[in-house]
Amino acid sequence: MQIKVDTSNIRIDQYLKDQLNISRSKIKKLIDDGRILVNDKKINASYLIKEDDVITVNDDLSFDIHIEKENIPIHIVYEDDYLLIVDKESGMVVHPAPGNYHGTLVNALMYKVNLQGIDKVRPGIVHRIDKDTSGLLVVAKSDEMHDKLSNMIKAKEIERIYIALVDGVIKHDTGTIDAPIGRDINNRKKMMVTDINSKNAITFFRVLKRYKDKTLIECKLETGRTHQIRVHMSYIGYPIFNDPLYGKSKKTTAFGQFLHSKSIRFIHPITKQEIYFESPLPKEFSDYLAKLDLEQ
Repeated sequence: MQIKVDTSNIRIDQYLKDQLNISRSKIKKLIDDGRILVNDKKINASYLIKEDDVITVNDDLSFDIHIEKENIPIHIVYEDDYLLIVDKESGMVVHPAPGNYHGTLVNALMYKVNLQGIDKVRPGIVHRIDKDTSGLLVVAKSDEMHDKLSNMIKAKEIERIYIALVDGVIKHDTGTIDAPIGRDINNRKKMMVTDINSKNAITFFRVLKRYKDKTLIECKLETGRTHQIRVHMSYIGYPIFNDPLYGKSKKTTAFGQFLHSKSIRFIHPITKQEIYFESPLPKEFSDYLAKLDLEQ
């Protein structure tokens, strides 16, 4: 089994423990036996993984990590021989993880599309959006296309625009948040602005509309860190409304955070044609904005 890493600065034993749901002692034994390699080289259990590392696990691990094809409805807005663009609904997990190997976008894609890739857990996934974030994301159909699109994201050649509703009234019409993001040392499920084992992160935002105690904004990503918009907006005191992890209140609804991947734009790496798609806000999002309008 091979896994292509999409994060950095985490010990490999901890990373594989989270990814494969097996003990760190089991992982250490496999590493010591040479059954776990990184980029085809032996490492030790304290090795800090880097983005785009390829981890090879030469063991059956005594459990089944086979990802099943599932006939789950999804909205594919564009598809060709090389890639596709999906409009994901809020509440759908993008790829399988320990304890959640069914009902994900990857399960649905494997049923509908021939995805070829070394990553058996996240085939085709170039960039993720959170479970309760809705909207557009691009999926590669091969490792070659995955590498091309990943490099385009790193080179800032794929424009992604998000719509968010935040708590509080932002006074400035526009803003830039330039603050590094890393794993929260006290809660591994969270990220935080920190100088420790972090990566640079830049978010641009502009105000679309102000309400009595909330603000509708548009965000453009310069980088694509885990939970970036959620972390950055919380950091400056305007967390995403209804965010159960970074929000002001734990009394959130099942819909999750009001964050939507509105549009995606890039030059197709093969056809050289411009690809641009927009996604309308989910009904729950637009209905809540209508409610806020009535309260103005």
